[in-house]
Amino acid sequence: MSAVTEYLIAPMTLPDIDRCVELEHLLFPEDDPWQAVSFRSELAGGHNRYITARTADGVMVGYAGIALLGDDAHPEAEVHTIGVDPQCHRGGIGTLLLEALLATAAERGGPVFLEVRTDNAPAIAMYAKHGFHIIGLRKNYYHPSGADAYTMRRPELTAAADEWAARGRQDEVLS
Repeated sequence: MSAVTEYLIAPMTLPDIDRCVELEHLLFPEDDPWQAVSFRSELAGGHNRYITARTADGVMVGYAGIALLGDDAHPEAEVHTIGVDPQCHRGGIGTLLLEALLATAAERGGPVFLEVRTDNAPAIAMYAKHGFHIIGLRKNYYHPSGADAYTMRRPELTAAADEWAARGRQDEVLS
């Protein structure tokens, strides 16, 4: 895919699932990639928010999801997945998706958690740049490969939502 500088971030819909499954098989072949039933279940969960990144011509090049957990008094969130087409890696799409998820979480407040493969240095660096810190190690977390995962946590930061909204980035073309 050629270099693209603009992306549309929008809510994931049921017709997006086939492309998500295709990307899962490209990205995570050794770790039990999600099937369509998993994405349908995630979209049906009232506490989940899933989004996509598309090129200006409508091609989905990434997806991401977050669970908004806890209650109003004790909110927290957990990033479930971020996936970007391998042909588009290092193009900033993962960062845009993560920023959108963090803005969603910040609307409620609370910390944000995630798991990431210990050998995924680019993802770990991206998360660290956005305020995440390693707080634990989960041995043999990914199956069937047996790869380990770091648990990472970002403390509550509500300013991200205000910044995201001020830039008018939700459901708009991003560059």
